[in-house]
Amino acid sequence: MVSQFITIDGRNIGPDYPPYIIAELSANHNGDINRAINIIVEAKKAGADAVKLQTYTHDTITMQSDSQEFQIHGGLWDGQSLYELYKQAHMPWEWHRPLFEKAKELGITIFSSPFDFTAVDLLQELDAPAYKVASFELVDLPLIKRIAQTGKPMIMSKGMASEDEVIDAVRTAKENGCNDIILLQCVSGYPAPAEQYNLRTIPDMATRFGVLTGLSDHTLDNATAIASVALGACVIEKHVTLDRAGGGADDSFSLEPAELARLCQDTKTAWQALGCVNYQQTLSEQSNIKFRRSLYVVKPIKKGEVLTSENVRSIRPGYGLAPKHYDHVIGKKALVDIPSGTALSFDLIQSNAEE
Repeated sequence: MVSQFITIDGRNIGPDYPPYIIAELSANHNGDINRAINIIVEAKKAGADAVKLQTYTHDTITMQSDSQEFQIHGGLWDGQSLYELYKQAHMPWEWHRPLFEKAKELGITIFSSPFDFTAVDLLQELDAPAYKVASFELVDLPLIKRIAQTGKPMIMSKGMASEDEVIDAVRTAKENGCNDIILLQCVSGYPAPAEQYNLRTIPDMATRFGVLTGLSDHTLDNATAIASVALGACVIEKHVTLDRAGGGADDSFSLEPAELARLCQDTKTAWQALGCVNYQQTLSEQSNIKFRRSLYVVKPIKKGEVLTSENVRSIRPGYGLAPKHYDHVIGKKALVDIPSGTALSFDLIQSNAEE
């Protein structure tokens, strides 16, 4: 059975709460801690619930090698080695504490994706309230075990993982003490085409794996994220930058602050629009009931004259008999003179007993 909600840093997350918006800072600091701080400031202004870092170094996530296996061919980072990319993109570990302190000062939650055991240790020292497992790391079961043992909630991106690999990851987390799990549908492409996102996977994951679900969105706009809310996504993660033309490793597929603000507002609106199953009139409809169709006399009818399609019609407004009574009243006789424009009622016409 899927948990109704989990809590991160005092914020409840689940179907009965507005979507939890994570601003992924990733490599968009571009080597400048002040830029990283400004992204956190803008995320708070935009209404995001959390900002997320990535905790690794080029030496912990890969190794320096001239082998072709370590070179990137094609895509956004074509021509670089893994070592070069991560050396440029990594978040210096000495930045973590001041960034955590700045987030606390601003009142926005901050946590990170650790990529090895030493990263988990660092984040534990900083009392991170949750952990994120990146899509490429979902197959690293020892890392998931180590994170689960912290006792903190865990958000995992499905990405390239098969069903069996997701089963292994979720089972490993649960067997090591973590039951507060959110699984994000994700396409590990940068950017990723919306048509490859298969959002219908989101409710299936909730049922299949017994976890809360959400979306890690690498598309270039907000449409996919907004649509995911209708399918049960209770977490939305999106890369955020100050300037998409900033030249950093992730800038080109990230949201700028104004776009993040729209994401926060539009996903909340989408969640509010889901509401509940309802066949009753809503509050905004109640004042318009009088403008529905009803039966009106459209030509004067004398006492004793028969009601016909010529002198009775279904029109707006709605003060007369409901249109469903039309066939019943046609052919009946008027009990009194009825002026044109009169809302038809049963006390104006012959009853069956009087026929």
